[in-house]
Formats: sequence, C-alpha cells, structure tokens
Amino acid sequence: MSYVDDALAALTARDAHPAEVEAFRRRLEQLAKPESAVMPGDELAPVDDLPTLDGLPEPDDAAARDALDRLAVIKLNGGLGTSMGLDEPKSLLEIKPGTSFLDAVARQTLALRETHGARLPLLLMDSEGTREPSLAALRRHPGLEDDELPLDFLQGAEPKLRADDWRPVSWPADPRLEWCPPGHGDLYTALAASGALEALLAAGVRWCFVSNSDNLGAIPDVRIAAWMAAEEVPFALEVARRTPMDRKGGHLASHPARGGSLVLRETAQVPEGDDSFQDIERFGYFNTNNLWFDLEHLRALQEADPAAPYLPLIVNRKTVDPTDTSSTPVLQLETAMGAAIGSVEGARALEVPRTRFAPVKTTDDLLVARSDLYDLTEDGRMVPTWSGGFDRAPVVKLGGEFKLLGDFERRFAGGAPSLARATALTVEGDVTFGADVTVEGDVTVEGPRHVDDGETLRG
Repeated sequence: MSYVDDALAALTARDAHPAEVEAFRRRLEQLAKPESAVMPGDELAPVDDLPTLDGLPEPDDAAARDALDRLAVIKLNGGLGTSMGLDEPKSLLEIKPGTSFLDAVARQTLALRETHGARLPLLLMDSEGTREPSLAALRRHPGLEDDELPLDFLQGAEPKLRADDWRPVSWPADPRLEWCPPGHGDLYTALAASGALEALLAAGVRWCFVSNSDNLGAIPDVRIAAWMAAEEVPFALEVARRTPMDRKGGHLASHPARGGSLVLRETAQVPEGDDSFQDIERFGYFNTNNLWFDLEHLRALQEADPAAPYLPLIVNRKTVDPTDTSSTPVLQLETAMGAAIGSVEGARALEVPRTRFAPVKTTDDLLVARSDLYDLTEDGRMVPTWSGGFDRAPVVKLGGEFKLLGDFERRFAGGAPSLARATALTVEGDVTFGADVTVEGDVTVEGPRHVDDGETLRG
C-alpha cells in the first residue's frame, strides 16, 4: 500500500467520521505538492482600507438582542499547557487570584446574556485530555448550560507521519504519542463530525464567534454580530495592526493572482530565504485568531465538499515524543482556521483594537496578565490599566528558569511585581522576587539575586 493508503487506514480504524477522512486525505495530497504549502512574498500584495470595529454602527437594543440570540461562542480549548509544564487544561490556570481563564469566559458570557437578554450559547472545542476538567469548571457557573446544546465538542486526531517515508509512526512506549490534532483548522471538520453543526442550526443558531480560550480580550461584540447578520458576511477575520512584537504570527495579505482575494500567511508557509514575512510595514495586519462565520454557509460548503473549507497545509516537523529529541522524527499535518479567508467567497477582514488580542502563551505573558497592568472586572473582562502613551503592555522577557509554571510560581511567590510604570522587564538567571516589588522604566535583573519585599527596581 502507498503511504496515503496506510495513513487513511490508520485513521479509519479509529472509526473516523467521513468528513475527517476526506479532510485528512486532502492534507496528504497537499503534502505531495510542496509548492502548495508555501506562499512567496513576491506573489502577495499589502492590504489597505479595511473596515474597522470602531467604524461599525452601534445596533439598537432589539437588533443587538436578535444578533446575540443567533450567535454561539466557541472557545478553542484543546491545549494542556505542556509548554509551561502543565498536565491539565491551560484554561484552568489562574489568571487572577481565584479566577481561571474559563471562569472569566463564563462570567463574560453570563454578563452579555443578562445585559442584552439574549441566549448566546457557549461551547468549548475540547480534546480528550481537556474535556472532563473543563466541563466541571464550567458547570460551577449556574445558568451557563443550554438545554438544546452541548457545552463542548471534541477536536479530531490524525496519525503522525514518519518524516522519512510519510507512513504512520509506531511508538509502542506510548501509543498515544502516535496521534496529534490537525491544528485549529480542524474546527470546521470537528463541528460536522461531532454533530455540533447540525445541533446549532437546529437550535436556531446562525453565526459563530470563535477565539482561543486563553485570549480574554476576545469578547463577542454586538457591533460585529449585527454587521455579520445585516450584510450576510459568510466569514470574517479580526486583524490588528502589527508592531515589532508581531513578527511571528500569521499576517494578512492580498493575492493578485487570485483576483486580489485575501489570504493568511503563517510562518511555516514562508519559503527558505524569503524575508518578506518580517516586513511589518508592507504586511501591516496580523491575525488575532478571532473569527466569525455563518453556519448555514459552512453547511452548504460541506455538502458540496466534505473537506471544506479549503485550507493551505502547514507541515509541522517534530519528534514523536516531543520531550525526547532523539525519538523518531515526524510530520504533523496541520491547518489554520483563519486561512479560510482565502477560500470562502465573500470573506472579509475587520481591523480591531489590540485590546481584543491578549493571549497568554508563555509565563512572560502570564506575569503581565497577573500584574497591575490589567484589572479583571466582575463581568470577566481584562481591562488594561497602563497609561503614558503606550499602545501595548511593557515587554517582559523571563529567562529559562521561569519557563515552567512551578518554577515561575516559586520565583514570584509574593505575587507579580507592579509593572504600571515599567517600559520593559528582562530577568536573566537565578532570580527570586519578594512581595510588593515595583518596576520603573526599562529594567534588567541578573542572577543570582533575591529582590527584597517592597524593593523598587529602576531602569
């Protein structure tokens, strides 16, 4: 059998849904055409004159309620936070004392329901590892569940492929490591395969707002919901202006050869030697990974093509055991959900303020979120508090000693320092912090050192 037959056989042996099989088949076909996985910068053009969130009209109460009644919120919640040394859902990490990401998401949802008198169901896209603890966390918030809809659905899984012959890898030491999620582009297939798509439509839900569970800036905005409904936008991607800090995430571009359609280019899709990705002046918008789409339009696309929408391939090269660099090299075939902007006819991009993009990917981000740079309100919003002309939070760079959550917590046992008057904080080496520490200006702290209680560090 060919590597394609082998890989599809491994997937179908797990009773995969036909849509999952077809989506995986497409990725395997793309793998055989390396040119399909790259986007040279000289084939792209910059994007200008996008509509802005602040330019959208404010709907009246009836229109706002109607839009939110037909909107569901989906949070991507499949990650275990292994990069921080966690073995539980990252969304259960405390963002402020006593409040996790999921607690804040639940409070946001309940507050919007109360304000607008709307239904606004919430669903998680979970993995097997995040499902039970995450659902238990949500059920601690009375009134959050919807009688007609589940609180979650499961993302898919596919075989990791050996890097040498593209056949499914075997790893008897831990067979679970033979499988991986297909990236968050799996969202569309998972909605169909789980039955959540039909359940949402049967319950009268027309639109979805999707974002990462660790991005507390991503709150459903009634202006966008009403705009999507009024103009019947099939797909919309929230983008924000790039800064020097945004040279890695996917950026928006126009593709002249495709009639000027919008496309999303990820780092993994840049050809070797092509430095255009770093040009933040030419490609001025980055993907916040907040998106909106029409469920009826998605169903129609999938009736014509079960693997729809078409998403470019991202080849992720790893080892079968990510903690063991000497284990078998593998390929993980992934897609990005925002890339649907390049294949859904009529898709739009919307410029939003950077406050709608506040994810926590590292302990650097976690320190910023836990500091006095943000207040967590009763309705679950993370509100920036800094002033002085900054358009973003001070830059925090913590050394390798802080990478794992346990080490981070031990080194900041007295709580996060005050960063309200900081422009940057860099910590290198063996450093621990006492309570009530204040950082002012651009500060570098080198270890070994203990920063005493109440100490002020000035740049």
